[in-house]
Amino acid sequence: MTPTDPQTAVLASYEAQREAMMAGDAAALGDELARDFSLTHMTGYVQTRDEWLQQVADGEMTYHSIQDVDARVVDAKADPGAPVVVARTRTDATIWGGRGLWRLQLEIHFTQHDGLWLAERTVASTW
Repeated sequence: MTPTDPQTAVLASYEAQREAMMAGDAAALGDELARDFSLTHMTGYVQTRDEWLQQVADGEMTYHSIQDVDARVVDAKADPGAPVVVARTRTDATIWGGRGLWRLQLEIHFTQHDGLWLAERTVASTW
């Protein structure tokens, strides 16, 4: 059953994204992302949905663990009522061959498609 409350729905989507990332399950991760999704890395590199999913599938991006320190829902400043998950994590990952433990802040913007809340854009930075 899909949650109808936007806050509950986007937090459930975030959890599903996190679990899919750690499992290396690009298909399940893709189910949580809008077609025009983009991921802005902490380096500033903007990655398309398809490129990210391919790199997750190929193991170029392997998420060993993602530990939430805090995760909450806020309204988008530019679009009140559009939910944004702000999550602070400790993420152990191998990205393009280099393994590290990062304190990441993820700002995940959601949009509704056919009754489902999907991630439209994620911006990662350090905290």
